[in-house]
Amino acid sequence: MAKTSPSQNKRSGPFETLLDYEERSLAHVAGRPEMVEAPGHWRGVGFRLGQRRLVSSFDEVVEILPLPPVTPVPGSHTWMLGVANVRGSLLPVVDLKQFLEGERTVVHEGQRCLVVRQAGGNVAVIIDELFGQRTFNDSHRAELSGENDGRYGHFVGQAYRLAEQTWGVFNMSLLTRTPEFRQATA
Repeated sequence: MAKTSPSQNKRSGPFETLLDYEERSLAHVAGRPEMVEAPGHWRGVGFRLGQRRLVSSFDEVVEILPLPPVTPVPGSHTWMLGVANVRGSLLPVVDLKQFLEGERTVVHEGQRCLVVRQAGGNVAVIIDELFGQRTFNDSHRAELSGENDGRYGHFVGQAYRLAEQTWGVFNMSLLTRTPEFRQATA
């Protein structure tokens, strides 16, 4: 004799049967991998600036966009490329490599920018290359070896090593709170 669930006794039509299937399947759903936070695991968005491989927390990066058309802002620093209209909102666009190294990013087709939270709204920062999601655990922690040289030292405080690559953890929140970054006028 087959067991019937209490919900099966109440439902008899095809729609009700489908609702019952959904109810029972959702009762046994494990969390999606991106929702499960395992102790010692850290995930972020991997990218390249110059020769440095960096990663920033998902909490700091709101979205990733293709580089939108930019309107220059007169009287701003050279690293402040201008503003872009993204879905009806003005978004400041910054050349992150020029801000940190003084060297302009070579813009190419397919260029990406990371949209980062800051007080008063978001800001887009241009990167050289996007690597996508990177996941690390405590065993991947590494000593900093050049990832925090120069101006990067203020924003890169730790590193991970994975597949023969060292990834500096770049603190976007700290970047957006830096007075020089917030004052884009020349």
